[in-house]
Amino acid sequence: MSVTEAVTAVTNQSELRTVYREPMPRAAQKVLDHLDAHCRRFIEMSPFCVLSTTGTDGRADASPRGDPPGFVQVLDDRTLLIPDRPGNNQIDSLQNIINHPVVGLLFFVPGMNETLRVCGSAEIISDGELLAPLSVGGRVPLSGLKITVKDAFLHCGRALIRSRLWDPEARIDRSSYPTYGQVLADQIAGADAEAIDTDEDEANRNQLY
Repeated sequence: MSVTEAVTAVTNQSELRTVYREPMPRAAQKVLDHLDAHCRRFIEMSPFCVLSTTGTDGRADASPRGDPPGFVQVLDDRTLLIPDRPGNNQIDSLQNIINHPVVGLLFFVPGMNETLRVCGSAEIISDGELLAPLSVGGRVPLSGLKITVKDAFLHCGRALIRSRLWDPEARIDRSSYPTYGQVLADQIAGADAEAIDTDEDEANRNQLY
């Protein structure tokens, strides 16, 4: 019998609470149904967030979103607008949202160990007038995500403290891991690592927006 076959999974809420004690009252009390001044300020300072979505088949997905601080616009205390910048046109997140509009967001601010968690519902908009303020270099995003906030709260910093995410001494030597092109060349038959890396360098220089 393998190790995984011998493991008994936790399958219900009652069993889960035999493993974990009840949360402190403030864990529930801190969850807001809107964006207060602290949430808004955090989002204004954030250059990076992770967007989570779910497809109709139940398959979950998480996608990075990044730009200069404040790239996610706070339209009001219950509404956010996120530009969709050029990518590989796979549009997994957008297709998921069409079918299942519930989303989660995790905002990061470099140097801060706390993160901001937001969940709500999303709709894809392509209104040029609404998207115009999110333009960079005169280029208007093809679309944006309008998020209606349901929950928002500050998450404690222990995960980032344990990971030493912002610690310069924890940074790897980049040569210890293959380039993007080298990884894809190993995964895709006939792919050329050097050509992929050249294409990516070009895109990163000239096609960010």
